[in-house]
Amino acid sequence: MAERSVIGVPTPRVEGEQKVSGQAVYALDVTLPNMLWAKVLRSPLPHARIKKIDSIKALQLPGVRAVLTGEDIPGAKIGKKIIDMPILAQDVVRFIGEKVAAVTAESEEIASQAIDLIEVEYEEMAAVLDPLDAMQPAAPLLHREVTRYVGLPHPLEKPSNVMVHLSWKKGDIAAGFQQVDTVVENTFHASRVHQAYIEPHSCVVQAHGDGRADAWASTKNPFNLRDQLANAFGTSAEKLVVHPCYIGGDFGGKGDHNDAALCYALSLKTGRPVKFIMDYNEEFMAGNPRHPAVIRVRTGVKRSGTIVAQQIEFVFDSGAYASFRPQGFLVGAHDSAGPYRIPHVLIEEKYVYTNRVPCGYMRAPGHTQGFFATESQMDLIAKKLGMEPVAFRLKNVMRDGDVSPTGETIGHIRAEETLKRALRESGYSTAKPKNVGRGLAVAQWVSKGGESYVYVKIGEDGGVTLSSAVMDVGSGAYTVMRQFVAEELKVPLESVQVEALDTTKVVKDTGVRGSSSTRVHGSAAYEAAKMAREEIVLAAAKMLGASPKEVMLHDGAAIHAHAERRVTYAEIVRAKGAPIVAEGHYQNMKDGPEASMVAQVAEVEVDRETGEVKVRQITTSHNTGTIVNPLAHQGQIDGGVVMGMGQARMEEVAIDEGGKVTTANFGDYKIPTIQDIPLLKTVIEQSNTGSGPYHSMSIGETAIMPTAAAIANAVEDAVGVRIKSLPITAEKVFEALKSR
Repeated sequence: MAERSVIGVPTPRVEGEQKVSGQAVYALDVTLPNMLWAKVLRSPLPHARIKKIDSIKALQLPGVRAVLTGEDIPGAKIGKKIIDMPILAQDVVRFIGEKVAAVTAESEEIASQAIDLIEVEYEEMAAVLDPLDAMQPAAPLLHREVTRYVGLPHPLEKPSNVMVHLSWKKGDIAAGFQQVDTVVENTFHASRVHQAYIEPHSCVVQAHGDGRADAWASTKNPFNLRDQLANAFGTSAEKLVVHPCYIGGDFGGKGDHNDAALCYALSLKTGRPVKFIMDYNEEFMAGNPRHPAVIRVRTGVKRSGTIVAQQIEFVFDSGAYASFRPQGFLVGAHDSAGPYRIPHVLIEEKYVYTNRVPCGYMRAPGHTQGFFATESQMDLIAKKLGMEPVAFRLKNVMRDGDVSPTGETIGHIRAEETLKRALRESGYSTAKPKNVGRGLAVAQWVSKGGESYVYVKIGEDGGVTLSSAVMDVGSGAYTVMRQFVAEELKVPLESVQVEALDTTKVVKDTGVRGSSSTRVHGSAAYEAAKMAREEIVLAAAKMLGASPKEVMLHDGAAIHAHAERRVTYAEIVRAKGAPIVAEGHYQNMKDGPEASMVAQVAEVEVDRETGEVKVRQITTSHNTGTIVNPLAHQGQIDGGVVMGMGQARMEEVAIDEGGKVTTANFGDYKIPTIQDIPLLKTVIEQSNTGSGPYHSMSIGETAIMPTAAAIANAVEDAVGVRIKSLPITAEKVFEALKSR
């Protein structure tokens, strides 16, 4: 294997200096000449008919330039996959926080004042706030036109609040349950969780009279934003230019583009650029949090501990709309049967409209809800059988080449090895004090696909420029891409400059999603660098009078070792008479074939008097591919664990009986602070089977998936009570202890 100078070396972020110095430009920072500010009036009711909107007083306020309602843009809807959300409510509001009217004014303050002057007359309608209630035949039908919505994963025979119903099958579930000795059935509840990024949604749009428009937005998928605008307003996508901006945090939440379509409509009406920034109260009441879920798990096992059949039913609360889901469903739910050999499996996913805040994607979408249920179930089955949770899992985990619960052959998974390392490094079997418990959970992530174009240019001075339209959400995509280019071209890392492109410069980019940055965007950069390298070698061989095989690259120059001659990249480009430009393209929309494996052990201490749970230590064991940047790699793991701990212990977007979000600020919505973070231990086994460049594999989402179940299992190990709903609060533990 050739010696690597950049791959595997801890590397600071390429944009780090710009960010800490304040030079990085976010959508929040964009200011255009003659720009107006927008504010929106939101519904105070969860379900109501709009009878009348009176905006005369708002229009009379000095500085106000326009007021827009749903009547001004009839039929205009947006959606990443399922197009069901009106830009402004049309006739009906379906959740508290839905946009009813919008104002543009010369300042943000004037726009806020004008919003308070708009009067709306509502006719209140029956609301349905529970997804199980919404599934009942007598429940109010929230979308009568749902059968006509574009983007549904499957056709609907008749209107229903269950707008998506998917099944994943292997074997014969009925026959499987007939073969078992014991059936264990439990129901689990996962809560609504916000991504809690620092930067709220923001955008600036300037529409031109001929259908063209320029947009700056806090979005990780500029091409999807462009397509949404084009579809909503019946214009050509090529006329809409989305300009690159830095993103102040994502975790899945910056893919919805929220209010860019509204700003486009306001800019069309006023002829001026329009800026909109959500405040954090709006983020909590009208953002796109993680889906809450009810998960029923039914498992059939032999007395020996062999799993024969497993049936999982997910009921996801979609909220009032489904527009924020890029696939129309959550990509991870059907993977959450786990890394186990199970011959008979049935997984059903139901997505249900309710009169609550619409939900979207968050780190490991569907996985965290599902693995909380199924890995809690594994401990409960082991307890029922009188087996140790470790022994039960080891008896059933997949080995390399086994068929997954949903029927895919996984060539690489290393489940047993990863699990045993977690046990060893955590001291799982060592003695522990009273009221201290240890819990285990495992999960697997099958790598995701996508499409990306990347350009590598070598200029007359020999400098290298890496260009891409990918928006770095904070995961370090450009840093990894830069490492690949530097490694292939054998140049110092600091000599590779980075350029973010707008949507006119690239054919397509699916954006950062599903731990795919290294595989998708990195592979495109790797291909571009290889092509540039080949051109350099051919040109240098000709100049040096050598064969290409005799040319080696080092420190920005091509060397003919035998003749002891060298020619720099700058000399090669000048001799060519034009820069060397290579286009790298990666397209693979399939998942897999390898799985990134994770096993976690949580150690907790429970106060029996109060129910308080203190997480003392979390040990995370990973089987992954080549680690490209150890600094960023560990950051992804630690961030995932802490985020998973927040979901497990404290985070919940709470909604009252009237449908109103009651955790509308970070005083009420709790996320982990430095005082909450326990000792974090990480052990990693690298392999050479990853489908990314240099055999790299996904890491961004694996660490979050088993955390909630590991903590729930540890709580039961500590004090003997099982909490089946997230978050695992002191109140729930106290009540369970008192009830027992």
